[in-house]
Parts: sequence; structure tokens; C-alpha cells
Amino acid sequence: MKDELGSTVERLAAAAGLLEQAVERLAQRQNDFALDAEASIGRIVATVERQREAELEEKLAAAEAQIAELKAAAAHSVPAEVTHGRKTLPASMVNLLAKQGVTVDAMEAGAVDAALVSLSVEQRIAVKSQLMQAGLLG
Repeated sequence: MKDELGSTVERLAAAAGLLEQAVERLAQRQNDFALDAEASIGRIVATVERQREAELEEKLAAAEAQIAELKAAAAHSVPAEVTHGRKTLPASMVNLLAKQGVTVDAMEAGAVDAALVSLSVEQRIAVKSQLMQAGLLG
């Protein structure tokens, strides 16, 4: 009876030892799996970030090209006369001249005088003063 009990205890101790080894292997596998998962997630995130950066760089290059085109178009569309001197008038003055049939880009002194005949003297002086300040009338 004592031998039987001793052998059972020995078998139980051996089984407990095997169970401990199995638990250690399972814990090690779980750690390895977690490390692999983290590495995979890191690679996926890096890939997505690289794609996003590439897209942003393409958009930036397209925007810079468009800005360069617009600057080039603006440089060609503005006459040299306008860029070297002030050639702007207040909107109210342009409207007043337009009502009299005078356009700002094709202005002659005679046409201005003829157009301003219907205005009062003070208004004529104001219009001519504005035109002279804008550099459109000499």
C-alpha cells in the first residue's frame, strides 16, 4: 500500500512537471506571437505612412507647378506699363467713366474732356485729379 501510494505520488509529480513545462512553452509561444504581431503591425503602419507621404509629395509638386503656371500667366497678362507705374482707379471712378463711355485702358485727354462735359466743375476736377494720381492722364 505504501509503495502504491509512493508510485502514485511520483507519477503525479512527474505529471505536474510536464504540465509546468507545457505552460512555459505556451507562454513562450504567446510572447513570440505577440512580438510577431507587433512587428507586422509596425510594417503595415510604415507602408501606409510611406504611401500617404508619397501622395502628399505628389499633391505638393502639383500645387507648386500650378502656382508656377499661374505666376507665369499673370506675368504675361499684365502689361509692362501697369507693372511699372500705378494704373489703378477707384471703382467708383471707373464706373463714372464707364457711364460716360470712356474705358480706362483706351483713354485720351480729348475723350475725357468730352466725356466729362455733363459733369459739374467740381466733379470734373475730381475725376481728372484721380486720373492724374493714377498716372493715366498726363
